Amino acid sequence: MRLNAGRLGLLLLPLVLWLAPLSAEAAPASEADMSLYTRIAALNVCIARAAGTDFDKAVAIAGETIAQVIQGQHEGQIAQVGPKALSMDELRRGSINSAVLGAVEVCPKEVPDDVRKKVDEAIKNRGAQPSAPAKKR
Repeated sequence: MRLNAGRLGLLLLPLVLWLAPLSAEAAPASEADMSLYTRIAALNVCIARAAGTDFDKAVAIAGETIAQVIQGQHEGQIAQVGPKALSMDELRRGSINSAVLGAVEVCPKEVPDDVRKKVDEAIKNRGAQPSAPAKKR
C-alpha cells in the first residue's frame, strides 16, 4: 500500500504535536495566535467541504485539531479568556465555534444555509447588545 504525502502528513500530525517541545512554562495563546488558529480551522472546513466531506464532520475535525494545538502549545491557556487553563471539552467547543464562524466568513457557500443563518443571527444579536464602556486612557 502506498501512502500519498497528504495522508502521511495526517498520520504524522499527532506524533509531531506530541513531540513538539514545550517551553518550561508555555505562554497562553495570544489574540494573534487565536486569529491564526481560527483561520486554519476555517480553511480546513472549506477544503474538506469542497472535497465532499459532511459539514459536521469537517467542523469536528477542524475543531479537534485546533483544540489539540492549543492544549499542546499553550497548555490549554488562552490570554483573552484568562489565566485558567481550559479543559479539552471547553477547547473543543470553542474551537468548533471558531471553525464555524471562520468558515462562514471564508467560504460561506460551503456552510449549510441553516448554520449560516444562525451565525448571522447570533452576530446581529451580539451587535445589538450594549457594548462595554470604553476604557479611559
